Amino acid sequence: MSVLVNGSPTDDFKVGRGLRQGDPLSPFLFLIVAEGLAGLMNKAVTIGKFKGLKINANLHFQLLQFVDDTIIMGESSWENLWTIKSLLRGFELVSSLKINFVKSKLFGINVEERLLQAGATFLSCNSATVPFKFLGIPVGVNPRRREAWNSVAPVCVLRKLEKIQRNFFWGGGLEEKKLC
Repeated sequence: MSVLVNGSPTDDFKVGRGLRQGDPLSPFLFLIVAEGLAGLMNKAVTIGKFKGLKINANLHFQLLQFVDDTIIMGESSWENLWTIKSLLRGFELVSSLKINFVKSKLFGINVEERLLQAGATFLSCNSATVPFKFLGIPVGVNPRRREAWNSVAPVCVLRKLEKIQRNFFWGGGLEEKKLC
């Protein structure tokens, strides 16, 4: 195996044992691998095989990655679905990683349920509807509504935070110091 460092490949090295969960190198190695998926997606966009989510004339999104989660966003088209399937299968072959399609979901906004289900079947994943949660944050709800945030933090945690704030401002801490 070889990796690119500053754009140049290193000497080949033999891959031994894998990493265990919690290994400090694990996130860095995953970033190297995830960069490969981002590169594949950027190439697909550049050559016109994938059309990302258009925000305005100058701003398009197609890929968001956080730790080991990836969100692919794009126009609702069969060409995009074919491209996603090809990219993910190619990524699996190149990286020797297995994508868990059972945990993967296809979301559609303003897409007929029948087409969404057909796309999910094509990608071998499940379909789901908006709103949903990503990293514990509700997506697809009005962020100005209080109800949207009710499930983000448990009530006991919110009460504890309020108590800490109250004690900080009005006293009740270790040395009874207060600001107000």
